[in-house]
Amino acid sequence: MLLIVAPLLPGVAARTRAALTGRRGAPVHQLYVDLWKLLRRGVVYSTTTTAIFRLAPVAVAATAVLAAALLPLNGTAGVLRFSGDALAFAYLLGLGRFLLVLGALDTGSSFEGMGASREVAFASVVEMGLFFAIAAVSVMTHELSLSGMFGAPREAGLRAGPPLVMLAAGLFGLLLAECGRVPVDDPNTHLELTMIHEVMVLDHAGPDLALLLYAGAVKLAVMGALLVTLVVSRAAWPLPLSLAALLAGLLGVGVAVGVVEAATARLRLLKVPLYLAGAAALAGFGLVLVVR
Repeated sequence: MLLIVAPLLPGVAARTRAALTGRRGAPVHQLYVDLWKLLRRGVVYSTTTTAIFRLAPVAVAATAVLAAALLPLNGTAGVLRFSGDALAFAYLLGLGRFLLVLGALDTGSSFEGMGASREVAFASVVEMGLFFAIAAVSVMTHELSLSGMFGAPREAGLRAGPPLVMLAAGLFGLLLAECGRVPVDDPNTHLELTMIHEVMVLDHAGPDLALLLYAGAVKLAVMGALLVTLVVSRAAWPLPLSLAALLAGLLGVGVAVGVVEAATARLRLLKVPLYLAGAAALAGFGLVLVVR
């Protein structure tokens, strides 16, 4: 289900942003249309690129899909489950970023190299915050598997309200950074000098660009599902009700992203590390409150 509804979330965020800023906006299913159009187009490769550039979109999409397969869907175990898969989840997100950076550097473009350097610099803080959040939930549930950590009932965790609030706030802040959303990045910007993620995909077209757009949507859905299952997970719920709650939560995350994008401006690049440090610190404080 997560892989099917993933392209809907960017559309929900964009439509919310448009509504709050007095514009009509594109339909919520616009990304589905864009993906279909891109899949029917051809691909042009620069003579300066190697096989790395051609394989990067496939590999990035594969890592996003594998990360989604590890995630439990609000009370149901993940498709892939093993002890320690929480670490594999974080590493898969990092691997996808690494492969995207490799593809950008392979073009030899100074613009894409600039975006790659920014992505790597900011990712070091994002990954630290993500590990803090995973460690806190692991301590709270005494599990090393995502299915055990996020598929178990949250009654024990809800008694520790402040840690959960900090973890949820930190995860939402990290979600905005990990998925290239405002205030860290703007997926709709046309200013090359201010781009981070978008500048790394400038040379991709056709099916390759479709794979990268889909991978970005899946990553947004995965991070959103992680946040939703942290807050509202109930393993005792019936499966249909559990999946409906997850879908409603994902739509809520999309709306929240749109509200943030409509209410705030993109931060200056020099201010982004402070924002990321704040989000990581919230997750870190949540971990401290759990283990104390």
